[in-house]
Amino acid sequence: MTRRGSGWIGGALLALATLAATPTRAETGALEQAVKATYLYKLAPFVAWPPGAFNATDDPLVICVQGADAFAGLVDRAAAGQRVGPHPVLVRRLARLERTSGCHVAYVAGSQAQSTAQALAAVSGSPVLTVTDAERGPARGIVHLVLNSGKVRFSVNIGQAEAGGLAVSSKLLALALEVSR
Repeated sequence: MTRRGSGWIGGALLALATLAATPTRAETGALEQAVKATYLYKLAPFVAWPPGAFNATDDPLVICVQGADAFAGLVDRAAAGQRVGPHPVLVRRLARLERTSGCHVAYVAGSQAQSTAQALAAVSGSPVLTVTDAERGPARGIVHLVLNSGKVRFSVNIGQAEAGGLAVSSKLLALALEVSR
């Protein structure tokens, strides 16, 4: 084999290795969704709920997923066996989010039964950390997930949090892309 031939083969192998190492859009999308699912319970240690939000010190931290059944499966896997302080994490799927749903954290995606805006209005002013996703529309919860330079980031509305009696840690606020009232 000549040098010219071996250079071509080496270049082709390098190109194939680069393609193999570059995630496809589907892989990137799946990774993005898995990161978002993990955020739901990773945010909780940075939030203080008002007295009475938990009946007992070892009550579960309930994460509700409204209107996104496929995403709920990712949240189930991410939260399996996890604890937030003394609270085991429990995931519930909901078609409709209500003030009486018993959620501490709610991922609000909207559904045919209830739009994102309707779901947010249903729990407005209650101690529920609402999480929305820019990918699903403009309505914003207390935490709003966005994709920024290929990374999942978030903004925080402390006015909404305070209206529900939630206190958001300054450590979490320091990581936010945007903090608003």
